[in-house]
Amino acid sequence: MYLEPCSRAGGRAATDRARLRAVREELLAKRSAEIGGMFARITPHYDLLNRILSLGRDVRWRREVADRVSRIAPGRALDICTGTGDLALALPASHPTYGSDFCLPMLVRARDKATRSGRKLPVFAADALRMPIGDGALGVVTVAFGIRNFENLEYGLRELARVLRPGGTLLALEFSRPRGPLAPLLGWWMRHVPARVGRLVSGDPEAYAYLTESAQSFPEGRELCGVLERVGMRPLEATSVTGGVATLYVAVKPRPTGDREEEG
Repeated sequence: MYLEPCSRAGGRAATDRARLRAVREELLAKRSAEIGGMFARITPHYDLLNRILSLGRDVRWRREVADRVSRIAPGRALDICTGTGDLALALPASHPTYGSDFCLPMLVRARDKATRSGRKLPVFAADALRMPIGDGALGVVTVAFGIRNFENLEYGLRELARVLRPGGTLLALEFSRPRGPLAPLLGWWMRHVPARVGRLVSGDPEAYAYLTESAQSFPEGRELCGVLERVGMRPLEATSVTGGVATLYVAVKPRPTGDREEEG
């Protein structure tokens, strides 16, 4: 399923699918390889980068996501853009959890973490814009600090909606622009410190600068909720954490009209 309404005639729908697939492939060819290579280069220092960008709060943010997932009882959960697996490994072990990423060195590190922790975490390589997963296969999709790297935000979120079952939940944690009295200080930190530390620890300040700049230019709050609505999701909340350094978005895939079962 791509973007066509179900009511379209088969021939026209097939034509639209082919057209949209061609557009998406063109988009992916422009940046995905470059971004994937960048993440491969910084894999050894990726966890450190998240600690720096979040002022050490990302562990607590992931714990909040995990607590919410535990209350949903999701069945199968997928953590996309899983990176080194921190969020996937924080999710409840009582439900099948999978991790996916398009950067193989990240997945190797995630697998090693799972092995050391004694946790079963199947991982697979996939691009979030074209996941090898059937429609409605998952109860929960989580993503931490990943959606801003989508080649096309709307296509990526539409793909997440596709793999969620009706009533399924998306929880997306993403960096945002700080708000409130500490905004100038927090903003300065996010703009300058990660790239400088990246230069010291990895010799690759450009990669760290990209991650910082992408966080500052990414749609947030109501704007991102509007994109979620366009792809067929129902946003429930956009909660700022740590002075707006990050935002937790929660959205559900609506059930068909007449299905009164509780969403989750």
